[in-house]
Amino acid sequence: MSTAVLTISSKNYGAWALRGWLMARLAGLEFTERAISPDDPAMRAEILLLSSSIRVPALEHDGVRVWDTLAIGEYLNEIKPEAGLLPADRATRAHCRAICGEMHSGFSALRSSLPMNIKGHFPKFRLWSRAQADVDRIVAIWTECLQTYGGPSLFGSRPCVADAMFAPVVTRFISYGVALDPACAEYCRTIMALPAMQEWVAGARAEPDEIEELEAEF
Repeated sequence: MSTAVLTISSKNYGAWALRGWLMARLAGLEFTERAISPDDPAMRAEILLLSSSIRVPALEHDGVRVWDTLAIGEYLNEIKPEAGLLPADRATRAHCRAICGEMHSGFSALRSSLPMNIKGHFPKFRLWSRAQADVDRIVAIWTECLQTYGGPSLFGSRPCVADAMFAPVVTRFISYGVALDPACAEYCRTIMALPAMQEWVAGARAEPDEIEELEAEF
């Protein structure tokens, strides 16, 4: 039996939970899920971007407890180096870490304007200018990576930490009908076709929970 336990929140709304969970799946780590209800005040604060400290997901493994998604990715890369969660080349690895850090700390307009909602479908959604600027920057990141490393993932043939960090953005672009160029649209399809993403989406669709603040009609 695995000694790893991953604490997550909602699969439909939990962008940070998806990032950590997907990293663990890509690493090939066997783990059990410990789900915390979105009704929990702390979890609602994090999902609704009202918390200054994101403590979900949290990974417990072999007596170690690590939270913060980037820290989880670094830890998984240490214990599962064969999974290639971080690129082997030093310069490429630095590039990967840089865009992961940018995703981790930035894009606040996108987060607040387009909250993750996998079951949601808002085809007439209109982006405000600051959110559009975030979209444009993400498209630029994806385009540079796909052109530099050849795709279909951001850093080459296999998905890595960077793809996990941007996976919730992919779901947002789909839910809100964000128009993308062919290369970025194909990248979104690549991410959504990952078996792990299919598993996550199925779990999200099975959730009965709804958070009214994230169910606005457009």
